[in-house]
Amino acid sequence: MPKTTQPASVKTLRRDARKHMELGAVTQDYCADRDAVIGQLNEALATELVCALRYRRHHFMARGIHARGITAEFLAHSNEELAHADMLAARIVQLGGEPDFEPAGLAARSHAEYVAGTHLRDMIHENLVAERIAIHSYRDMVLFLGSDDPTTSDILKKILAVEEEHADELADLLEEFPIGE
Repeated sequence: MPKTTQPASVKTLRRDARKHMELGAVTQDYCADRDAVIGQLNEALATELVCALRYRRHHFMARGIHARGITAEFLAHSNEELAHADMLAARIVQLGGEPDFEPAGLAARSHAEYVAGTHLRDMIHENLVAERIAIHSYRDMVLFLGSDDPTTSDILKKILAVEEEHADELADLLEEFPIGE
């Protein structure tokens, strides 16, 4: 039978809330390895920024008769990736860390690659590969956190759901897109 714990008494909650106030939202009962979580979140931040930049480039560079609707999708995805980056950066700060926006190491920290692509089909393909990498990375992070950091886990799950939508949309585009375009 699983061990159950009693909720802390009001007196205990009030006492503990006054300890280590400089840590802000990170309370005494935070169980995760903060440094490891911040490190993983910074890698995810780099991934989101690289993906946003790649999508943005593809938005401007895609050409051909089929490009108009697809470039709009690229722009929407870029904006969503930037929103994910903002969520991750905010959580890093909440955990007492510093979001790493250093451009020089961005590509090295990112799980996904920045592949420019030359043809529309290549662009769709590379974006789908990157989304699949992000999906795998976010699932791994959620498993790593377990129940030790439910707030970060919830943020990652929200981002994961959007990345899965992106992958589905790109897979549909790739399937319907004429080879050679």
